[in-house]
Amino acid sequence: MPRLPHYFLALALSFVSGFVLAQDKPVAGVQSVNIQDVKPDASQDPNYAKQTNAERGQVQPGNNAPMWRQVGEGVTGYSSLPKSTDPEAGNLVQPFVQYPGSRLTTAGEAWRQVRNNLILPYGGALLLIVLGATAIFYWRRGTIALHGKPTGKMIERFTPLERSAHWTNAIAFCILAISGLVMAFGKFFIQPIIGNTLFGWITYALKTAHNFAGPLFAVSLVIVFITFLKDNMPRAEDFTWMAKFGGLFGSEEVPSHRFNAGEKVVFWGGVFFLGIIVVGSGLVLDKLIPDLIYERGTMQIAHMIHAVATLVMMFMFIGHIYMGTIGMEGAYSAMRTGYVDETWAHEHHALWAKDISDGKIPAHRTPQGAAGNPSVQV
Repeated sequence: MPRLPHYFLALALSFVSGFVLAQDKPVAGVQSVNIQDVKPDASQDPNYAKQTNAERGQVQPGNNAPMWRQVGEGVTGYSSLPKSTDPEAGNLVQPFVQYPGSRLTTAGEAWRQVRNNLILPYGGALLLIVLGATAIFYWRRGTIALHGKPTGKMIERFTPLERSAHWTNAIAFCILAISGLVMAFGKFFIQPIIGNTLFGWITYALKTAHNFAGPLFAVSLVIVFITFLKDNMPRAEDFTWMAKFGGLFGSEEVPSHRFNAGEKVVFWGGVFFLGIIVVGSGLVLDKLIPDLIYERGTMQIAHMIHAVATLVMMFMFIGHIYMGTIGMEGAYSAMRTGYVDETWAHEHHALWAKDISDGKIPAHRTPQGAAGNPSVQV
């Protein structure tokens, strides 16, 4: 008779053992048991609740008031796990701290208070205020249109490299912003509508996208900074632009070079300063910084910094996105094709257009006939 395959033999043995257990017959070896039916022997003592800490220490070592008091105070016990991989393995409750905006309490509870009582409500409210103010401005002002007629003479505003860096960074930012907002506020607005199961899958997918878009955002941010650094250096004319707020509420814009003072504020405040904070805290949260001990307190502080910095970055970029799309005629086309009409250059960046007219700056930096360079009169 041929030998049965191993899985048939295992199936047969499993059936026999199950049958034996069903007949309540003793079986040698380890038997399964319902964890709900297991009770400590010490608790069966009628005087269990009346035992002193010393008496309980004899029958249940560690299950006494002094031990649990130490756990609540954040005392770290012994653990055989290495500190390099599990620095808090012997610690159940974090020590008392007081973060800005929290009470003096355990670090985990203090982090929860800051997140739930400050970052989420005030950050969400400010985000809605900025969006509402932008919508009102568009309703009252509309798209900033050209006053003069286009000449047909095109000036290269962005090279293919500059556009590639910008769009890569912009797409990564949108993925990070959307996924971050859903993870932070989705349980208030989305989860009640679509339910727990679908919301869980959506947040899991967005968290995965967040993890992949983060490094792309960091690398593209460095490229954007290096690429646009030269034309974002402060100039004396920027103070005049800031004093008049760029003429945004008037009929004419204040003359500026290739980038005006408002764009430079976004560059230095959003791309450089906040970029360093957002990327740095994100690297900590992803545990990508070598030789850093990743304790719970480290992650909590990194999360609070990351959340606040990203919200402020969103506030700044909302205005930038608005002006680059529906807020100004020709702005989106400039970043899509790389070119603007001569009239657009003179009306929105008069000093930059004058430098081009005087021959200080070339009208075309990309060689004629290259990809993306239109055949137009210059």
